[in-house]
Amino acid sequence: MTRDGDRARDRALPGAGRGHRLARVRQFRAAGRAAATDPGGADRAELVARLRAALGERPGASIVDASARRRAEYSSDASNYRVPPAVVVFPREVDDIATVAEVCRATGTPLTTRGAGTSIAGNAVGPGVVVDVSRHLDRIVALDPVARTATVQPGVVLDRLQAAAGRHGLRFGPDPSTHARCTLGGMIGNNACGSRAIAYGRTADNVLSLDVLDGTGRRLRVGAGAGVGERDEVPGLDAFVRANLATLRTELGRFGRQVSGYSLEHLLPERGADLAKALVGTEGTCVVVLGATVRLVAPPPATAMVVLGYPDMPAAADAVPPLRAHGPLAMEGMDARLVDIVRRHRGAGAVPALPAGTGWLFVEVGGDTPQQALAAGRALAADAGTAAVRVLATGPESRALWRIREDGAGLAGRTADGEPAWPGWEDAAVPPERLGAYLRDFEELLRAHRLAGVPYGHFGDGCVHVRLDLPLGAAPGRVRAFLGEAADLVAAHGGSLSGEHGDGRARSELLPRMYSPAAIAAFAGFKHLFDPADLLNPGVLVRPRPVDADLRLPAARPLPRAGGFAFAADAGDFGRAVHRCVGLGTCRADTSAAGGFMCPSFLATRDEKDSTRGRARVLQEMANGTLVRGGPASREVAEALDLCLSCKACAHDCAAGVDMATYKSEVLYRAHRRRIRPVGHYVLGWLPRWARLVSRAPALVNAVLSRPAARRTLLRLGGMDPRRDVPAFADEPFSRWWRRAAPADGGDRDVVLWIDSFTESFSPEVGRAAVEVLTAAGYRVIVPPGPACCGLTWITTGQLDGARRRLRATVASLAPYARAGTPIVGLEPSCTAVLRGDLTELLPDDPAAALLAGGVRTLAELLAATPGWTPPRLDGVRVLAQPHCHQHAVMGFTVDRDLLSAAGARLEVLAGCCGLAGNFGMEAGHYDVSVAIAERGIGRAAAAAPADAVLLADGFSCRTQAAHITTRHGRHLAELLAAPSAVAPSAVAPRTAAT
Repeated sequence: MTRDGDRARDRALPGAGRGHRLARVRQFRAAGRAAATDPGGADRAELVARLRAALGERPGASIVDASARRRAEYSSDASNYRVPPAVVVFPREVDDIATVAEVCRATGTPLTTRGAGTSIAGNAVGPGVVVDVSRHLDRIVALDPVARTATVQPGVVLDRLQAAAGRHGLRFGPDPSTHARCTLGGMIGNNACGSRAIAYGRTADNVLSLDVLDGTGRRLRVGAGAGVGERDEVPGLDAFVRANLATLRTELGRFGRQVSGYSLEHLLPERGADLAKALVGTEGTCVVVLGATVRLVAPPPATAMVVLGYPDMPAAADAVPPLRAHGPLAMEGMDARLVDIVRRHRGAGAVPALPAGTGWLFVEVGGDTPQQALAAGRALAADAGTAAVRVLATGPESRALWRIREDGAGLAGRTADGEPAWPGWEDAAVPPERLGAYLRDFEELLRAHRLAGVPYGHFGDGCVHVRLDLPLGAAPGRVRAFLGEAADLVAAHGGSLSGEHGDGRARSELLPRMYSPAAIAAFAGFKHLFDPADLLNPGVLVRPRPVDADLRLPAARPLPRAGGFAFAADAGDFGRAVHRCVGLGTCRADTSAAGGFMCPSFLATRDEKDSTRGRARVLQEMANGTLVRGGPASREVAEALDLCLSCKACAHDCAAGVDMATYKSEVLYRAHRRRIRPVGHYVLGWLPRWARLVSRAPALVNAVLSRPAARRTLLRLGGMDPRRDVPAFADEPFSRWWRRAAPADGGDRDVVLWIDSFTESFSPEVGRAAVEVLTAAGYRVIVPPGPACCGLTWITTGQLDGARRRLRATVASLAPYARAGTPIVGLEPSCTAVLRGDLTELLPDDPAAALLAGGVRTLAELLAATPGWTPPRLDGVRVLAQPHCHQHAVMGFTVDRDLLSAAGARLEVLAGCCGLAGNFGMEAGHYDVSVAIAERGIGRAAAAAPADAVLLADGFSCRTQAAHITTRHGRHLAELLAAPSAVAPSAVAPRTAAT
């Protein structure tokens, strides 16, 4: 048996010490009146005081937070709903949840438990106390590979359990697409399924026992090993079952994906009378999950993927029933429109070759060996009724295709016309043999209601995901009419309103369209046994809120363009842009193993405040102006954006297209326009200006900055952290070298080498190496006279008027070359990304800007497209590559990767931000987070890499950070290609003014 976790931080589930905290709670019962359902003002203050007193003020105590910013962060989950809580609590011990629940009972305050907040149905938001179990209650208490069981706290992320179980050849069966961030407690609450439920069952099928707390304060251990008396602890349960036998036998458990309502069929004696399984899927309305023991399964040693093409999605659905007989591990439906969105968002290379069709089935099969898995795939394909087939061994192509499926919810957040699409009717399910007919009828229904969406989902189980361009803000009445007809349609096909995400606020009101009055009464009766006061997640399932109440979008106000970014993809509306975030929470996951970069600050702090989603929620509340007041200049907005690195990783990694770097710049612009700014905006935001001044006497400035006392004083005065080194200014800027030593001869092809401010003033050696490489490649290098600044530092500090002035000058300098078809090469990734992306957003009406944006290339892109050019040999050279965040987000690193591989380099590409991110890591108050990000990424990798490995870092900030936390000397691709024989790593860090 293995154990995982820090016993000093969290006790195991049974725990002790509950009594003394409950005693402190009970003394408040007579102290005042009960709080309102949605406490405000004094009631909220009293509630906070009671919670803090009950939980204690000991060091490391559970956190109670009722700030407007925190409430904004937790006002929404991944659904269409907005319910600001009164207070958010982050328990550090399981027993603390009981303490919070006791306060809620004493004050009549609703209690909602939340894991990763990825609920698409709106069952992770509530008006009273929201308890976030994901931050601290994340221990794998025990894992027994012999018994194939694991005992977990509710905040354990599924991928963490999979990693621990995987070391023993085991896994937890169900795997929602949110597996990288969803918690086991949330999966139990929703009876989560995922792609492989067809093979391993739903969460209920894999839960052995539960440790729960009900609405009366009873702590129950139910399920396997709980003892024969467990049912006696819930008075009236046996009588309830006897009274409802007919309903439970005829209406519930009819097919695998019948998730809507309560799964009370598990209470039947012929089904094992299993109370634990019956409580799975109750969405936090009956009990709070404190811990669980779950079953683990052994997956096949090898897998293969079969891709089957069909004329359309209903035809793909028709093929499902005979294929189920082959025992697939997963069978997913994929629409061509979703694939097209991926191509537009990530480039054509992100989608491997697919067989002919506009609807596909992605099927995973297993075997004892790769050969057996492939044979199983071919056998299945023979029964697929189509000649459009690809059978793939598990590898990069199959992983890329599965990633499309996993990102489906975010990718489907826009229709083919670019309009926002919402999860109002997200995961209905029908028996698989009815799926094709249901899809045809559903398409007719969409046409009748003038709605559009892209269907996909777990076709093997009959579960369909779709996001629709519902007029949530403009015409919510149309939404109600559609949802009613959609519910009638799925019921007519013998289906379930929900196939895996639960009913929540999105579907609970519709349950009478699927169930008889007797079944609805049974649901109410079951909840009453556990939560008679209706304190646990009220408004869900029993006595539901209307489906069109509490919608987030109607509360949103437009934020039209105010002179900053154009937000062309969002109709010029900043408010619409921030509502791109639908709360899927990908930003909370560590996706670095798959090449993801976001969200570096959240991975360092594990605080929702520092996730892209948390920031977006605060900006959404800023837009509606009720919870967060004061607009862009409000304290809440400043706190939310403070630790955003402006790395732009979310612009690429977030399937919904949230670009928090742009939003932060826009907020800073609106907050500080025509006002005195923080001193750092002038020091770091105007860096290119100061660098040009310093170039007149760089030796003198470097000498001053090399004195520790002087450096620390100047850094403090400039709003920077005194622990930082200051990169040395070049003795000879690139422009001076170019005037003195520009090559007289070149090739017969022209190329413009754009020298950015960082290359000009800090790294002219990179520019010189680029000239050498380009000349050797047969180019005649042109360096336009005068500075051509992209305005990056003005952009990141929100000085967008200043950025626009510089960009206009740069367009005037470079656009004539683009018009003539002369390629323009940028060397600094962040600056190149500005011209490729931000330029047209800041100068949207300038056709020359669009022309220039299309004419700028990275060095690798130009060389890879140069006829006859081959890279110098780097055989055996170990290269540790740190792509710049902005390159990852805008240009991508694929071309660089392919070039280095073709040269023979032994390449390791890092994923994740270096942590400096331009001005972020230099600013006061950011040092610790900046270094923490670096240490878990580039620092850890550099320490583990062989001594002879070359650190490749095209970004000036990446090289600067590496010099600060490692002894590795970062090199630019141009330097590596110019001198391949001199790639032995230097033991001396690059020159800085501090050294």
